[in-house]
Amino acid sequence: MTPPIIAEAFLTQASHCANLESPFMARLCTLLATRDWPAGPLSRRIFQWAGNPSHRADAVPLRLCGALHALRLKGDDGLTLTYPPHDVSDDALWRAVCAALTDHATFIDHFIDSPPQTNKVRRAGGLIAAVHLLHARYPLPFRITELGASGGLNLMFDRFALALPGVTLGPSDPALTLNPDWSGPLPPAKAPIIADRAGVDLNPLDPKNSDDALRLQAYLWADQPHRLALTGAAMTVANAPVERADAIDGLTPRLRHIPGQLHLIYHTIAWQYFPPNRQALGRERITAAGASAARNSPLAWLGIEADGTEPGAALTLRLWPGDLTVQLGRMDFHGRWIDWTATD
Repeated sequence: MTPPIIAEAFLTQASHCANLESPFMARLCTLLATRDWPAGPLSRRIFQWAGNPSHRADAVPLRLCGALHALRLKGDDGLTLTYPPHDVSDDALWRAVCAALTDHATFIDHFIDSPPQTNKVRRAGGLIAAVHLLHARYPLPFRITELGASGGLNLMFDRFALALPGVTLGPSDPALTLNPDWSGPLPPAKAPIIADRAGVDLNPLDPKNSDDALRLQAYLWADQPHRLALTGAAMTVANAPVERADAIDGLTPRLRHIPGQLHLIYHTIAWQYFPPNRQALGRERITAAGASAARNSPLAWLGIEADGTEPGAALTLRLWPGDLTVQLGRMDFHGRWIDWTATD
């Protein structure tokens, strides 16, 4: 029988998936919470998880569901025949899952060693809007640093278009076009030149490596093929360097100001996963760098993060010189909608 703490983690994840328009993931997580698992070392590991299995911590449900989706993407017969677009009974789906948990236990055991890593490309919609607003304030080339960059897909936001009511921001030949439900004023139309870009991640993924590309796609949900398509398109243009390092340690050498450039630091649903002591150190070092920012070498810090308020995530921009905090609005965790409130 699934231990209560594990069952609760899967049921909570099921609720989130339902709210994020993935009935298949809601159904799969519910089965994992309520059905009897096949005995073996894999079930023992998950049932006796050493940390916190919650979506707010170790995200065990997303780890396991990602492993199963990876097997399906690799062509596992049982999962291929029971995953979308096929519509089968709960019993048929559960039999396929149990077979995968048994037959591919070693693969799954290795896969779940790492926390979920995606580049939710649609989150770049909020980033693009923020960058356009920033450029109107500071018409300089940008140097950008993403913390928790994973495969670096959202470091390529200037290759994406953002379709808004009556206007499309971005290049004329975009790798992909984002179409969020938009409410609020429109950001300025002009985009900056990106002079330099880099990311930092504890376990960076290379989109051009087949195993890493599989992991990036596996955490997307099988009944949301549009997300898979966007990610595939973004991977075709991904070439930004992502350093393997602690986010704050990797950021620190880039905090030196370069005259004639704006430095934008950003993260999307990543800061919450940094340990509290690293968050504190990050705030200290970014604030110290901001104190020496100048009009021709400004510093901006953008977070698209959960803040305990519903719905969605807050878009918060902090600017130096002046240490000004601007609430830009809110957006859906998967980028389906943006409620933009900033006017300049």
